[in-house]
Amino acid sequence: MKILKLMAMDKEDLSIVSAYFQDAVFKTSDLDYRAGEMRFFLVGNRFAWEEANGKRRKTFQRRRSALHFNRVSNVRSRGFSRRGGDEVLSLLTINFVPGPEAPAGTIELVFSADAAIELTVECIEAQMSDLGAAWETDFRPHHPLSDV
Repeated sequence: MKILKLMAMDKEDLSIVSAYFQDAVFKTSDLDYRAGEMRFFLVGNRFAWEEANGKRRKTFQRRRSALHFNRVSNVRSRGFSRRGGDEVLSLLTINFVPGPEAPAGTIELVFSADAAIELTVECIEAQMSDLGAAWETDFRPHHPLSDV
């Protein structure tokens, strides 16, 4: 499998990054906001959906990957402590909510267990990069449909 590198500059691009990062797991110690640089980083183990979809397998793959957002002016979190370095978060989706002054808005990173991070951004500017080789896992994330 090739090393994946993606860039997001609009809502549609961000939805593609979200699909590739769905079910990535992170420790809270792998999150970093550098206010002076207006950058938010996270490094996690993403499930390689591009290798799993449509294939019947006994084993799957995960990859260490980095995701960073530029032009971030504020970060808020809920449902977890950013000081609890060993707490594990599982990413469900990444959304963009436009603000009153385009192209500014809020990028929402939604995690399981009702946890979330909100990034106030001047515009969407994100990059995702795989950091190395994949490793095997027996577990494929599963999301049952709800009766909502």
